[in-house]
Amino acid sequence: MRGLLVGVRRNAGRLLLAVLVALAACLTGPGTTAQAAVPASPAVTYTNPIAEKRADPHIFKHTDGYYYFTATVPEYDRIVLRRATTIQGLRTAPETTIWTKHASGVMGAHIWAPEIHYIDGKWYVYFAAGSTSDVWAIRMYVLEGTGANPLTAAWSEKGQIKTRWESFSLDATTFVVNGVRYLSWAQRDPSVDNNTDIYLAKMSSPWAITGTPVRLSRPTYAWETVGYKVNEGPAVIQHGGKVFMSYSASATDSNYCLGLLSASAGADLLNPASWTKTPTPVFTSNAATGQYGPGHNSFTVSEDGKSDVLVYHDRDYKDISGDPLNDPNRRTRVQKLYWKADGTPDFGIPVADGVTPQRLSSYNFPDRFVRHYDFRARTDTNVSPLADSQFRVVPGLTGSGAVSLESANFPGYYLRHDNFEVWVEKNDGTAQFASDASFSQRAGLSDSAGVSYESYNYPGRYIRHYGNLLYVQALSTATDRADATFYGQ
Repeated sequence: MRGLLVGVRRNAGRLLLAVLVALAACLTGPGTTAQAAVPASPAVTYTNPIAEKRADPHIFKHTDGYYYFTATVPEYDRIVLRRATTIQGLRTAPETTIWTKHASGVMGAHIWAPEIHYIDGKWYVYFAAGSTSDVWAIRMYVLEGTGANPLTAAWSEKGQIKTRWESFSLDATTFVVNGVRYLSWAQRDPSVDNNTDIYLAKMSSPWAITGTPVRLSRPTYAWETVGYKVNEGPAVIQHGGKVFMSYSASATDSNYCLGLLSASAGADLLNPASWTKTPTPVFTSNAATGQYGPGHNSFTVSEDGKSDVLVYHDRDYKDISGDPLNDPNRRTRVQKLYWKADGTPDFGIPVADGVTPQRLSSYNFPDRFVRHYDFRARTDTNVSPLADSQFRVVPGLTGSGAVSLESANFPGYYLRHDNFEVWVEKNDGTAQFASDASFSQRAGLSDSAGVSYESYNYPGRYIRHYGNLLYVQALSTATDRADATFYGQ
């Protein structure tokens, strides 16, 4: 059926090509070409996974030029740290154990979800732990480190973070809004048949809260209550005068997913009414890309400081034998976080393993992105879903030094030209397809900071937009060259 629909649309497109060209002349003719500025947030790519068998990941970029990475180890017995000057470098960075569980008593079992922060000249690690006498007596604890490098710092225990109740509590994170430091965490309300809710309080020190905590979220939606009634793992990012708090929901198998809370940075954050909760999850398993149970995220920034980066764990298979907590194969992954026109985050989908995708914006229509719609390649504004406008730039299918552009949400499908129209189609393994789907990546024809794509088998013809649709055409005018120039984002 898909092939029939594509064929119908393709034939219709060919019959109407003359009309489209005439219309495009009106839309993109002389005098209407507007030059875009180089994007404020250029493309950034990484290769996943960043770390095998590392769950609940937290990556912190410090002012010393290093990224610091900690995560839950599958043995649940220690806290580890890595550092590197790049996010990708964390993959091969040596790992140091900075603290080991107690032989008996509290902090003697289930060492979970460490986070590292730098506060007032010292390092702090927040983590959860059980007791040797009761491994499920999970509570939140803090380590303090003195020294420039936390891998070699002198660490001391600051003890338990005391909250309203002595109950199951974990996943502490800290952040500052308008000069006020807050702690957010997950905890079980003993009076409710629930697992955990999300709470917030001000802090009086890096290891203590002050005032009465408030509940921001309770698992009530169906997608928050699969297996267990869970809201946990809060993580905060601020953008455009808003505070966004992602959190994880449901059991830690393939049902694990992210929800989102948002509030104005100028509001009273300790008033639950200041926060809005999305009614649907913002980040979920994706069978097409082979990623399951994405969750317990954190946020960091790219090496140039211009892009926000989503850090999370997942598995590359759906079915788990036994308790998911006994399955060691959650991996740390990263991908760029995008922002919608309304200023809210767009998490997209957990992308396939390997190189992360990017978006291509038009040089002369900067709010338009290359995307596929019913498998036809075009440019559009406000693309939804985001993944329709994400492509992995991979070695060319011809193996000739060219590149191919693989769809993020349809792995194995590539931008290719057919009768000089550009479509997204599945690689059929033929030499013809490989040639049609391979392009020489050139410096942008209208701006060398951008990129242009020259056809491998029709040299001199480039991918360009015309009437919002993509074609492979010969170029002769400044407008033609502008239409064939894109920016990676």
